[in-house]
Amino acid sequence: MDLIEKLKILGGAAKFDVSCSSSGSMRENKRMGIGNTSVSGICHSWTDDGRCISLLKVLLTNFCIYDCAYCANRISNDIPRAIFTPDELTELTINFYKRNYIEGLFLSSAIIKNPDYTMELMLKTVKKLRNEHKFNGYIHLKIIPGTDLKLIKEAGFYADRVSVNIELPNNESLKKLAPQKKKEDIIQPMSYIQSKINETKKIKKVKIYKPQPIFAPAGQSTQIIIGATPDNDLNILTLSQNLYKKFHLKRVYYSAYIPINKHPILPNTAPPLLREHRLYQADWLLRLYGFNSEELLNSENPNLDLDLDPKSAWALKNLHLFPIEINTADYEMLIRIPGIGINSAKKIIIARKIGYLTFDDLKSFGVVLKRAKYFITCQGKYYGISSFYPDTIKKFLISETLKQKYRDGQLSFFEINDLSGITGEL
Repeated sequence: MDLIEKLKILGGAAKFDVSCSSSGSMRENKRMGIGNTSVSGICHSWTDDGRCISLLKVLLTNFCIYDCAYCANRISNDIPRAIFTPDELTELTINFYKRNYIEGLFLSSAIIKNPDYTMELMLKTVKKLRNEHKFNGYIHLKIIPGTDLKLIKEAGFYADRVSVNIELPNNESLKKLAPQKKKEDIIQPMSYIQSKINETKKIKKVKIYKPQPIFAPAGQSTQIIIGATPDNDLNILTLSQNLYKKFHLKRVYYSAYIPINKHPILPNTAPPLLREHRLYQADWLLRLYGFNSEELLNSENPNLDLDLDPKSAWALKNLHLFPIEINTADYEMLIRIPGIGINSAKKIIIARKIGYLTFDDLKSFGVVLKRAKYFITCQGKYYGISSFYPDTIKKFLISETLKQKYRDGQLSFFEINDLSGITGEL
């Protein structure tokens, strides 16, 4: 099998893993080296500022010894199989980089023979790139669950970011759908990775003559498959919240289940993509806006509203807190107002030092007034609607969303005139 055919098979097989992002790494180029992550990172992913960047996203192999019910690469599936050698992967990455096709590498793999053997091949590829070809571009390396901690330690000093996929939200589902995997084989590496990250950060603070290598400078991430199990959004967000607190993950990625295989307990249809989008929006609220999962959802309403973004839905459930006066509200409350993001709130705080703000002033700060107007006052003036009730305001919010979509001539994946799924400005 030639290299192009392998790339077609293993590049296509990698599309199911969404846990990649380049933010956080500042690996600069060195003399006689190639590549640089200090300007941009990996590809087909979004940076914190909304830029789309290029990536060679590929599996080492799709041969697998496991038979996970939800996975396209399960051993029992009759699909074309291939495996790269470390030399072939290295050659592809360097040649693609020199042709300006990519800015980095995302390398994952199915499990061939055993976790350690697979991880050794992946590590050999990364070491060839770094040591032999002096490649200083971005590398995201998937850690195989069950891998020896010594291999993980070595991988962390060669990769910019590492990740261990949780995949299923609870242990019972893991036992039923992926019986060869163990929860401990996922949690232990995540804990070890975080301990090594903390350790190298402490060393970095000590003033020494020779700079020390940093372990996974762009941190670690994970992926959760949604819709393959009956888990509601509250369970998923609570899991994510605990992962952020315990392991300080950079990101939790949410991947809508794709019904590739038939299985008695797997659904026959995929969940709506809008559910995935809502989870990403809620995730931003957990990480950056000071919310917790219990504020957004509860046992009576365990799933996110598909008609409204999570912040608007929260505001309607807590309408007794609104409307809020823009000229006096503190920062923590400003960022909880629908339509006001972190950057907008900071601009408002600064501008208020000069004088009182008007409704028109907010437009220049990037405030999404089609949402915010229902929840704010400016110098005591309210610009929303006379009927200040949750159901009424919700109808207007949904109406504005539909107006914008049809005005644009198509149904947009994103919401009213914003890129909140990318930038996190909610």
